[in-house]
Parts: sequence; structure tokens; C-alpha cells
Amino acid sequence: MEGGTASVACRSPHAGFHGSIKNSAQDFVVTEIDVQGQLVNSPGALEEPVKNKAGIREFVHRDSVRVKLSEETPSSEVTCDAGSLNSGEGLSQEGLDLSVILSCSVNKTLEQFASTVQGCSEVQKNLEMSLGAFPDKHQRAIVHSAVKSSYPFLMTVTNREEILVREDPDFRALSKLVSVEEAEDFFRFKDAKVPGSTFTFLPDDIKEHRTSVHHFVSRKFGKLMETKSFMTQGRTAITVRLRERGRQDRKRTAADRDEQDIYTGFTLRKENLETLEAISYMAAVLGVLPSDFSYAGIKDKRAVTYQSMVVKKISPERLLAKAYMFERKGIQLSKIRPVSEPLRLGRLAGNHFDLVVRDLKPHKSSSVDLESLVKEAVENVKTRGFVNYYGPQRFGSSQKVQADQVGLALLKEDMNTALRLFLSPEEGDDLENKAKQHFHQTGNAKESLALMPLHKARERLMLRALHRYGSGPEGGNQAWLSLPHSMRVFYLHAYCSRLWNEAVCFRLQTLGPRPVQGDLVSAAACRDSQAEEETHASQVHVVTAAEEHDGVFSLDQVVLPMPGNSVKYPENAVGLWYQDRLGQDGLGSCRFRIPSLKLNVPGCYRPLLSYPRNVSYSLHIDEDTQDTGLSAPPSRTSLALSFNLNASCYATVCLREIMKCEL
Repeated sequence: MEGGTASVACRSPHAGFHGSIKNSAQDFVVTEIDVQGQLVNSPGALEEPVKNKAGIREFVHRDSVRVKLSEETPSSEVTCDAGSLNSGEGLSQEGLDLSVILSCSVNKTLEQFASTVQGCSEVQKNLEMSLGAFPDKHQRAIVHSAVKSSYPFLMTVTNREEILVREDPDFRALSKLVSVEEAEDFFRFKDAKVPGSTFTFLPDDIKEHRTSVHHFVSRKFGKLMETKSFMTQGRTAITVRLRERGRQDRKRTAADRDEQDIYTGFTLRKENLETLEAISYMAAVLGVLPSDFSYAGIKDKRAVTYQSMVVKKISPERLLAKAYMFERKGIQLSKIRPVSEPLRLGRLAGNHFDLVVRDLKPHKSSSVDLESLVKEAVENVKTRGFVNYYGPQRFGSSQKVQADQVGLALLKEDMNTALRLFLSPEEGDDLENKAKQHFHQTGNAKESLALMPLHKARERLMLRALHRYGSGPEGGNQAWLSLPHSMRVFYLHAYCSRLWNEAVCFRLQTLGPRPVQGDLVSAAACRDSQAEEETHASQVHVVTAAEEHDGVFSLDQVVLPMPGNSVKYPENAVGLWYQDRLGQDGLGSCRFRIPSLKLNVPGCYRPLLSYPRNVSYSLHIDEDTQDTGLSAPPSRTSLALSFNLNASCYATVCLREIMKCEL
């Protein structure tokens, strides 16, 4: 089944019917329910999508005759600014995405210019190109930073409002002393100006050569940084450290700390977009880290979804000014407001679903009409509920390597295996797969990064870290640490979810549909219970023989543990099954902690059954307007269905129980 169990346990004996879902994003609408029980887009709370276009600056590009680029570069518009950045300070790597900042044609022209520069054996002083005029100083700041991050061997200069790009002669000089890769990393370090950061060149046993590097850094950047040689594993290397800031700068740092405490809440509407992809795009535009966004839960990709979100370090005014720029990606913001703290995963009451199931048909030739089949199916699931499996979204969209396999490798602390699985190519020749295939064949992270599409934020973060730190154990750790915590822990949760799905199948097939001795139950695990994350060890009870005999508990009070370091397991055959199953995966002694990745999985308890609430449904006849040559056009029946589910419960699993078919 979807979700990883060999067979599916059903709750109701009705016949069900065929149908298709997610024919379009509008057929699957998901709206988050907040902890007060309100829809996040409820009337009176949802404002019109922000369309404030103040601040768009058009600029004219001119042909760079010195580069001899034959194609005229059309005018475009700036799509990002630097906000409150100070000399690039605090700018994240993902906030320097040139595809977000410049138009495609300008970006392509810049790539050609960079290639021309790299092909020259010496500095060409008269070789330059223009990126156009940028009237706003914050726009200029982020363009300067973005170009230098993507092309460390280039320099940018401002002529009034126009930004010109040239080769950086200092880069050429350093690349004659160290490798080009080291020179690129050093210049990114220099331009980032991250307080307290250091950079270390590769070990160098030739003293005269080290002296040349010391002198180069001191001569060119002595006011900004200082160098020192030190011994590491019997060899000598040079480390570079940013100098301490003066009193005036320290005052600015205190102001920056105040900015760190700013939190802005908003309602995010997205369409045909993963939650994490939407976050990566917004982070790039705003110049913050993806980890600066917090949310209560991840929503479907193939759907229209509404959810609450909080971003830190960005004021409501600044977010409002940038909101129009997200619309090109199917993102709309509303209800933008100041809040006091970030959101926590699981901090929601549930989700409301508005679904359309099209092309309804009985499973077999039947004299029972569709209306009766649908009514019986929906009413049965309203009354009896459905087995609370994790749906396919929990395991990712990949068909070859799913997220739980990556999670298993991480729990074994085998970072490189997890990395290879994460970067495994699927079938197909799209750019993402070409980049992954190239990495598997060559291990060259830099070249693979150049091939990877810009919207694949997680893959690009990983490859960038591997290029910086190498493919050894440190590189593997740093690659995973480059992902926000919520992304890293997602893979561990995927493994635990797969195990939970298998455990619930074993429980129902082995022990039947009633609570038995050794089962775990929760007094709060009724139909209106909160998310399983809120059911902790102190809230579970082990069913006794007397309680089984007297029928004290019902099946909808039974919970099964998600594996972790703070859960107890059932004291019957199911508990032994968990022990054996973890042992099969090599996790018999797993602590469910990965200190090197700052991950801890305490575990939780998930109700075995779930129930849809506030269910409504109606059938509709859709006339086919195509000319079929028949006297009367055929008709198709669709089902409009809406209901609420508790947090972390899946509408596709509920639908599978209603329809009695795979979706």
C-alpha cells in the first residue's frame, strides 16, 4: 500500500467505488485549523492577497561590446532587495540566488561573460559588462553580494546607479598562490563578513609559499582580517580571522540583535508547490535562511493549501512590501501581522479538506446506483472511522529511494550512505536527474551543483556543503547540517512512520479489532483528540487482563508508539514485533539521537483509528460537451466531499477507506 505496509486493514465492509482525485490543484484544497479551532482563511481573518507593487524598478541593459555578445539584452526588473543588510552582513547563501534577482536573459549574459573571463590567461582590464541601473541602494547591495557569491572571481562597481561587472585582479593573484577552488572559498568568506568566522587554507609545508599567502592577505585585506599559521596533524596551515569590530560597529550589532527578535506571522496560500520549496523561495527573496521560517505542519504539493507561518528577522512592513514577488511561484500571503514567537510543529488542531473526486464508477457491474454506494461508504467511515495510516506524502514523491530509507541510514549514523540515497537519480533526463547522475558517477559536487536546477533548494544546499568541506566524514556531516532542522528531522520521522504503518497492520491482523491485554490506550484518545505529538508517556496506560475481560476500553482509544527514546512499547506480541523489527534494520540498540546532526527523536503515540468530522458531500453530473457522434452526450459523476481531520491525519487515507481502492 501507499505508506509502506504489505496489506491494508479496513474498518468497514461497504463496496466503495472508483474515481480519480487531484485532477487539478483546485480539486484538493487543504486549510489548516488553528489551535482555537478556526480556519486560517476564515471570513474576517483572510485579507485579499497582497498585490503591493511599490518598489519595482525597471532598468535597461546595454550590449557589452567589449565582450562581443551578439544578443541584445532586453530590459527587465529587479526581483529582490537587500532589506536591512549592512555590507552583506547576515546574508544567507540561499538569499543570493541570481535567478531570483535577475531576469533569465541577464543571468545568461552574465554566465557568458563569466565564461569569457575564465578563458583569459591574464586580467583583461577593459573587459566589463553592465547589469543595468538600480536606483535603490538596497537593490544595489544585494546585486553586489549575489554576483560575488556566485562568481567570486568577478568584482562589481557602481557608476552612479549602474552596476558594472569586471574581473577581480586580486582573485587572479590569489589563484596563482592557491588552487582556484580555495580562492573561490576564500573570497566568499571575505565577502560574507560573518562576525566571528574563520577560514583555513589547506596545509602547506613550504614556508616561503606560506609567507607569500600571509603577505597577500595582509596587503590586500589587512584592515579587515588577520592571518596566523598553526600546526594540524603534523602539518602547517594558515587560518584567516576577521578582525574585532570597533565600538561603533558593536552598537550596530546590538541593534541587529533586536532585529533577530522580530517575528511576523502570516497565512500562506500555495498551489502545486511543496511547503519546503515555498519556504526556500521566500527565504531567497527576503535574504534570510530557510530555517528562519516556522510552521505547524507540511502540506500537500498537488493541492491548493492554506497554512499559518512565521518568519523571524523580517518586519510586517518589509514582508508586505515583498509579498507581490511571491505570486509568480503560486504563493500568496495574507493576514500579515506581528507575533511574539515562532510556530511549533504540531501546533494546530487539524486540517479542513474540500475535495472533488471525478469520474465515479462502481467497482463491478452492480444494480446499486452510485448515490447509494457513496452514501453507504461515507456514512460508514463517519461512524466507524478509518485506520490511521500515514499517507504517501510522509515518504516523499520519489519512486526509487523514499525518505524512510534515508532516515534509516541517518539513524545508523551512516551519513555518506544517507547522502548517496538522498542524491540518487530517478529515471528521466531532466536537469535534476542529470545533476544527480553526474554526482554518482564523478563525485564532483561543484560540477553537480552547476547542473542542479535553482529551485531544488535542499539538493543545492547539500552539494554546496560537499564542495566546501569535501566528500569525507566531515563533508557528509556538514552537508546534512546545511539543511534546516525541520528538513533533517523529516527523514527520521519518515522512517518511524513507515514502522508505525507496519506495526498497525501487524496489530490488527494478530490481535483483532478489540483492545487486549498489553495494548496501550490513552484516556484522551477520543475522536476529538489533538495531534499524536501531544500524547506522551505519562498519558498512556497498559491494558490489564481484567480490563480486557470487562471491555473497559474501545479500539479508538488504542495508541501505538512512534519509535523514539522516550516511549514505552506494548506489553504483548506487538511490543515484541517492534523489538524484532528494529533489530532487523540494525537499530536494536538505537538511542534515536544523532548528536552530530543535533537531532533527537523522543517518540510519541498515535491513535490507531481516526474519524472525519463535519462531513458533507454531494454528487454532481458533469455533461461531456465533446462531440461523440451519439444522440446524447455521455455524463460523468463527480463527488464533492468536505471534512475535518485531526493534525497529522491524511485525507488520502480516509478517501481510500471510503472508496475501497488505491489512489
